[in-house]
Amino acid sequence: QVQLVESGGGLVQAGGSLRLSCAASGRTVSTYGVGWFRQAPGKEREFVAAMGWSGSATTYADSMKGRFTISRDSAKPTVYLQMSSLKPEDTAVYYCAAKMNWGRLTLDYEYDYWGQGTQVTVSS
Repeated sequence: QVQLVESGGGLVQAGGSLRLSCAASGRTVSTYGVGWFRQAPGKEREFVAAMGWSGSATTYADSMKGRFTISRDSAKPTVYLQMSSLKPEDTAVYYCAAKMNWGRLTLDYEYDYWGQGTQVTVSS
């Protein structure tokens, strides 16, 4: 089992920045990859960014490239999502997820564990 707790969401003006954190606990040594997804009201959950647990193989959704950065603190099992140049359309609940087995990091149904989500609201 892996437990995930997100934090760092909030209200920010367009053009601003936020850093989300995802603290992992439990059997993190068995984790293959970790990803960030988001879901806006009335929309399906969408992929944001992901990386291998070892820190390799980062991947981003096209609309986030150059604005968002996923990273991991090697000293502790925490994954970050640094978001900059935020837009009102980035408003959503952001979820952290952990994937235990080999496979595509961009597919939400491939993930095994999910956090509770953190709200990000970008005002215009």
